Parts: sequence; C-alpha cells; structure tokens
Amino acid sequence: MNFVQIRHRGEEGHIAVVELHRPEARNAFHTKMAEQLLQAFQEIAKSDARAVLLQSASPQAFCAGADLKERNGMSEQEWREQHKLFEQMFYAIADTPQPVIAVVDGYALAGGFELVLNCDFIVAATSAVFGLPEVTRGIMPGGGATRLLPKRVGLHTAKEWVCTGRMVPAEEADRAGLLNRLTTPETLQQQALALAEALARNAPLSVHYSKRAVDALFGMEDELAREKELEYYNRCVDTEDRLEGVLAFVEKRVPRFVGR
Repeated sequence: MNFVQIRHRGEEGHIAVVELHRPEARNAFHTKMAEQLLQAFQEIAKSDARAVLLQSASPQAFCAGADLKERNGMSEQEWREQHKLFEQMFYAIADTPQPVIAVVDGYALAGGFELVLNCDFIVAATSAVFGLPEVTRGIMPGGGATRLLPKRVGLHTAKEWVCTGRMVPAEEADRAGLLNRLTTPETLQQQALALAEALARNAPLSVHYSKRAVDALFGMEDELAREKELEYYNRCVDTEDRLEGVLAFVEKRVPRFVGR
C-alpha cells in the first residue's frame, strides 16, 4: 500500500505535496510507511521542486508518531534497527535542500511532532494539538525534539513540554513561538500554499543556501559564523540566477529563475 503520496501544485508544478495516508492509525508510522517517507524526500531532494508541503490526508491527525502496536514485542535489537530507519527519515526531511512546510491539523504527537520540528516552517490550524508523550511510555523523544524544540520555543518551555509529556493546543504553541502561521481549519491549505508559492517564486539556489546558512550559523561563535556566512553568500554570487535577478530589476520585470 502507498502510505505516502506525492503530488505537485503551484505554477509549473514547483510545489511538491507529500501526504500521509494511514488514517485508520492516525498516520502513525510503521516500518513500511517510514521507508516510503524516506524515499519520498530523497526523490524530492533531487527534483526541481522549489518548496515542499508535508501534510495529512485526514484532518483528524497529522501524525500520532511511531506505531507502538508494531513495536510491541520487538527485541531490543529490532527496536534499535527500526529506529535507525526513523533517524534516516527525520534527517531526510531536515536535509532536503528545498524549504519544507509542515501543514498541521489534528494531532501531531511524539514522532509526529518531530516530523513537524524537522520541517523549516509550521502552518497549523486552531484544531491542531502538539505533544511529546514519550516520557509517559518510559522512553524519550529520539527524532530531534530535544535538539530542535528549544530553538523554536526556548529552553525552559521546551523542557516543560518534553518532561511533562502534556498536550499543547495550537494557540499555546503559537504564543510560545512554535508556529509561522496559525489559521482556521478552513483556510489551512490556502495559507500553507500561499507560503509555499512565496518561497517557490524566489531563486532556488538562493533559498537553498539561505536555509542552510540559517541552520548552520544558529548558535555558532560569531567570528566563525561571519566567515561561514560569507561562504554561503559567495555561492549565490556565482550563479546565473543572480545575474537574472539583477537584470530583471533593471528591466522592471519579473525574474525568470532557473536554479543555476
């Protein structure tokens, strides 16, 4: 079965939509689904897509995390081997050159919340609920939450969410700084698509390097960060799109970026 589906939207199909399709399990990912999600992002990374939407086919849940029914009865070795696959899946999302937008409605829990955190932007409906309940099951987040959540909501708030395992409504998540957009369920797709289109209109390589620079330089010692920042800047200078962008400005027209 196809638990993950890819389609394309926007002008010239430059927006890739990755949709989770396992509604009977609230999109909890098992081995097969994780393999498909990993493959989807590996393919997108090599494609000419300029932005990515990661969303659920059902408004009931974005993703409830790893499938504990599948994991029940696994040996320790089997658990660790499966988690290596999950790690690859999370990292493939985070390392995708294109900006990735999580489009969240319903529950985003445990590994499902970590799917969200490995994206670059988060657009959520007021009906969304976030949570990291791993500590209530004798484990802890292992897909990036303890590393990524403090960058979005601050150290003390992240510790509270991780160590209590409580559910966090969308409005509270927004006040904490987690979200880029908070909207109604009815306008969720419209708002997410509008953000994706704004990203896709820009020079692809400029967006790629900007994304990588922000990720790499965050928290870096300032003297080294200055040096690395200019490395990324100079990569943009040596592109066809830089020449096109300047020429389009002079000619007072919309630039035609090609990603070179």
